[in-house]
Amino acid sequence: MREYYDRRAPEYDDAYLGGDQFGDQELPGFSEELAETTRVLAALRPARVLDVACGTGFLTRHLRGEVVGLDQSEAMLRIARERAPAATFLQGDALALTFADESFERVLTAHFYGHLREAERLAFLAEARRVADELVVVDSALREEVLPVEVQERVINDGSHWDIYKRYFIPDELSAELGGGTVLFAGRWFVIVQAGVGRR
Repeated sequence: MREYYDRRAPEYDDAYLGGDQFGDQELPGFSEELAETTRVLAALRPARVLDVACGTGFLTRHLRGEVVGLDQSEAMLRIARERAPAATFLQGDALALTFADESFERVLTAHFYGHLREAERLAFLAEARRVADELVVVDSALREEVLPVEVQERVINDGSHWDIYKRYFIPDELSAELGGGTVLFAGRWFVIVQAGVGRR
């Protein structure tokens, strides 16, 4: 998958800007929900935050506190470093974090959790809980035109084709999957759940 994200880095933000896999479809309410998503993230209390699979830093730049962004793709990180110069960005494996226990107060991940198969999800959750009390997951909401689980063929601008595992979430079900938490936002396109606050 590293190759996919390296190749996709220059066009990755098209998904947020209404292009990419959506093609020419109209996206009712998408821009408004994206704005609300960024407001919710910006309103989180300042903390020592690890943004796992931060990508281009599109959402990382809205986080407050001491922010570290982690991604496996150096091409993504090059964009992120320019976009959010106050944060620290590192290349690494989201499923085997190289940080000591309780290094952070919060782990945040956006549009990564929904790409993880069961064994990967369990590994990620164990690592997230090891390095921080709190976990915030931003991902795609389940809507009528998609299945809860899909393998999607994605074609990027260089013409290459990739099969991508993708899940969509009902907010309360995502909260339960994370061990309980607060739904911070539930829309047609986005869902945000905060879990583990005060766990320790």
